[in-house]
Amino acid sequence: MRIRLDRWLAMLGLGSRSRVRERIRDGQISVEGQVIQDPALSFETETAALRVSGVPVDGRVTRHVMLYKPAGLLTAARDAKQPTVMDLLDPVYAGIGCMPVGRLDKDTTGLLLLTCDGELNHRLLAPGRHVDKRYRARVTGRLDAEDVRRFADGLELSDFRARPAELRILSAEEASSEAEVTVTEGKYHQVKRMFAAAGHEVTALHRCSFGPLELDPALSPGQWRELTAEELRSLRKAAGMEEA
Repeated sequence: MRIRLDRWLAMLGLGSRSRVRERIRDGQISVEGQVIQDPALSFETETAALRVSGVPVDGRVTRHVMLYKPAGLLTAARDAKQPTVMDLLDPVYAGIGCMPVGRLDKDTTGLLLLTCDGELNHRLLAPGRHVDKRYRARVTGRLDAEDVRRFADGLELSDFRARPAELRILSAEEASSEAEVTVTEGKYHQVKRMFAAAGHEVTALHRCSFGPLELDPALSPGQWRELTAEELRSLRKAAGMEEA
């Protein structure tokens, strides 16, 4: 992405537009080894070597993150009253517009993707794309073969009919059961509503995977890392954005 130098530095959180212009004119900024004193010059942010006062700075403005969402945080860019998942990331990620792909409920844990790529975000959530999301759920009551059948047929909810989903029972007791469920939609409270329609209340919900990506077992709740190049390629393929 080619961006004016002053806008680039401001996006990276290095100061307001007026402040970064001062830093540029003071000779504090170098790109590809050359001191740059013109704020209006443009550079390729993903490849240009940026230094500020001689210190290397990661200048990328397109980044993709895998985050292990803990319970208790909103999936939102910002909220005036409650903490959000963005509070877990370095401030630069908000500055460059790295936003959650879809939402997880406040009490839901697990894999959350964030990206600066608006097209990728849109395609992964597009209704016609049917990107799989796999969850592990603990529910009240005993799950049985009839529940598996109902999920496979698609459940009728109050405002839409959920697409067929795969339900795999992991354990089933009289008081509670555990299962994995794979859905191809991502509507509001969908997994909880599907279980409710089958007569079960969800008491815990955890997202294990999103499309081809599995939650990294090395991450603990609240931790995150950027996607690898291979993970990004597989995600773009799932979104129908295969590179030539």
